[in-house]
Amino acid sequence: MMAFIDIIGVDIVGAILFPSWLDETALEIGPISLKWYGIAYVVGLFGAYLYAAKVAENAKYWLPNGPTRGPQIVPTRDDLSDLMFYAFIGILLGGRIGWVLLYSTDTIWTAPGDILKVWQGGMSFHGGFLGVCAGVGYAAWRKKTSYMRFADLACIGAPIGIGLVRVTNFINQELYGHPTDMPWGVIFPKAPDSLPRHPSQLYEAFLEGLILWLILRILTTRFKSLSKPGLVTGAFVMGYGVFRFMVEFVRTPDNIPQFGILTRGMAYSLPMVFVGLALILWAKRRKAVEPAYASHAGDKANVDPD
Repeated sequence: MMAFIDIIGVDIVGAILFPSWLDETALEIGPISLKWYGIAYVVGLFGAYLYAAKVAENAKYWLPNGPTRGPQIVPTRDDLSDLMFYAFIGILLGGRIGWVLLYSTDTIWTAPGDILKVWQGGMSFHGGFLGVCAGVGYAAWRKKTSYMRFADLACIGAPIGIGLVRVTNFINQELYGHPTDMPWGVIFPKAPDSLPRHPSQLYEAFLEGLILWLILRILTTRFKSLSKPGLVTGAFVMGYGVFRFMVEFVRTPDNIPQFGILTRGMAYSLPMVFVGLALILWAKRRKAVEPAYASHAGDKANVDPD
């Protein structure tokens, strides 16, 4: 019996011991080491691209149910591959610069050369989100098509990457939660004590990853939300803001001044809830658009860009 307990990592008092076989390094060959964190970003980005490309090529998801205000270009697989590249740059630059500005402003004055050293750790979701928004804008400008078309397709796959990165946060034993007496509390060796803590990284992986993906999937397939550009984007932005705000109640805040009763994560996520809600209301009040495809649409300038 004790051998079985040791294998699954369950303490006699009910807490779960962090698995000793889990390590932040996936592969190490000489001086070169491959981290799970980096793998999660790459796999998440490609997974989001492949999923978005599959959705873009399925015509039934784009057909509106009611009256329309005209045609609008549906991005192609090539368009989305370009978007993936711009999003990757936005994630790296936005995530790192956002972390410095939002969580480590001292770096600007004490070690400015460290700002772009992504490999040292320190990435902000909210900064990365703004970076992706900029990447979407650049892609839409380059392709001369709707910003919201690209944004919707970027959002439907985003939870894949978010979920994977949150799992690697757990593997890295970072961003853990408050001490808890719940039976699923985890004892993290890297924590400053030996108390069972909320595995808040897994809460986020479940809510911001799986559940948010399912919500967007239902909106896309059941409710034809892609026929109303901006609706899926609004649902993603609002959904992430709500879920992140909720998890912040059990997540250990950063060791930096907070905003009154709000943690920094709460303060940065709350505007997303209102922006997302505004986008949803804006998109729902507009008529749907018909799908148009680049190979048949002729001059893109004649297609409604909004």
